[in-house]
Amino acid sequence: MYKTLIVVDDEYVALDKDRSDVISFEKYLREYPKLNEPKTRIINLCDTEQYLSKGYYCSLLAEARNHIVLPSVKTINGLRNLAHDSDNFAVLSHLTIGLNTVTNKHVFFGKSDSSELDKLTAKIFALYPAPLLNLSVQQLNGQANITITRMSFCDLDETKKQCFLTQLEGFNKTLWRINNSRKNYRWDMAILVDHQDKVPPSNKEAISRFVKAAAKFGINANVVSIDQIDNIAHYDALFIRETTAIDHHTYRLARKAEDLGLVVIDDSTSILRCCNKVYLHDAFNYKKVRSLKTEVVNNQSVETITALEQAFTYPVVLKLPEGSFSNGVFKAKNREELSAKLDELLKVSALVLVQEYLYTEFDWRIGVLNGRAIYACKYLMARGHWQIYNHSAKRFFSGDFETLPTFEVPKYVLDSALRAASVVGTGLYGVDIKAVDNKAYVLEVNDNPSIDYKVEDAYLKDELYMQVMAEFNRRLEERGR
Repeated sequence: MYKTLIVVDDEYVALDKDRSDVISFEKYLREYPKLNEPKTRIINLCDTEQYLSKGYYCSLLAEARNHIVLPSVKTINGLRNLAHDSDNFAVLSHLTIGLNTVTNKHVFFGKSDSSELDKLTAKIFALYPAPLLNLSVQQLNGQANITITRMSFCDLDETKKQCFLTQLEGFNKTLWRINNSRKNYRWDMAILVDHQDKVPPSNKEAISRFVKAAAKFGINANVVSIDQIDNIAHYDALFIRETTAIDHHTYRLARKAEDLGLVVIDDSTSILRCCNKVYLHDAFNYKKVRSLKTEVVNNQSVETITALEQAFTYPVVLKLPEGSFSNGVFKAKNREELSAKLDELLKVSALVLVQEYLYTEFDWRIGVLNGRAIYACKYLMARGHWQIYNHSAKRFFSGDFETLPTFEVPKYVLDSALRAASVVGTGLYGVDIKAVDNKAYVLEVNDNPSIDYKVEDAYLKDELYMQVMAEFNRRLEERGR
């Protein structure tokens, strides 16, 4: 955990009342570093306009003391020599297309009060990470004249000071993405995780291997939770490794990232389609993908129950349209259980799926990426249970597994998996299939499929992570053309 200090020129520069994290340059010069102090981050709000000023020395001392500082000496010097930074200005100019003729905005920690500038201000912050800048863009004869100037906190009026303080609080809660080594990478990626998720799509070791694989393709991957993402526009790609849902921040973040031009897996369309089993059932029928007999019901009337009993034999499986990892899936053994469970589920969802029950010792899971099978697993049922996950069990929560090379999977299973995945899109999917008498029955297509260390990667090992990052690399390359 980092301690954050805000350094100002003099004590009388008051950012807020009773803030213990604000100190003067004089105090930072004389009293730091302290014995046994925690890891420290410095936000340098001193005037850095002049060479060898207090602001310059504040950042220089911070780096000497192994404190993470914003802005760094490199950034201070870079802002001083903007006129000679033609390569960076060429990158920034590309992001000004479509902007108003004249734009003049304050930029606080890479953010302005205009959403149309998000991509531009995020790139500016990535190139010149400084807490407080002023941005001016003038369009003249199809050419953008960009001016970036440093500002002091004292230069702001009271309204802007409050805006700055709000951004400051938000920024302090995020990971600081100002690593000086970032220019060794071509792109930046956010890998979204939920540290509190009991059944995450990837365990910690798998996430670590994704990060290492990304680096080999020149992608700087940062593992972040939703509260650590200050501005998704800072990144070039988003890899969602958190359980997704439609009425959820994962879907909203995917939509926002796509609007900003990021490469996104899982994309919002895949989330929308996979997270709703009603869509999948209808799409499978339309595309002639063999699946288990399924009816969609919207009431639990006697007529409906009777019709279901004529179509199915007990037991039957009931599914909420939205659910993952066997959540929202139930079994009814008779009319009484069917009626009671429908009554319960229809209070949550306007539609419920009723599906024939087909027991097999295992379900196939075929991992598909951009229309190509990349891994295959047999998931065995949890001990004493009819599903691969038993959420009520304290022990033996999930069944055993067997990971196979895709060339050992029956062709009819692979063909069904690829056809089902094509119904959804070209993202990363896990297709669940039951195989009986040389026939494959697709259960569902999962966006955000499980990829765990020593499970799904048991055959390919690190190559599995490389294949996923190779697809990101391909899409980033295409986007950059």
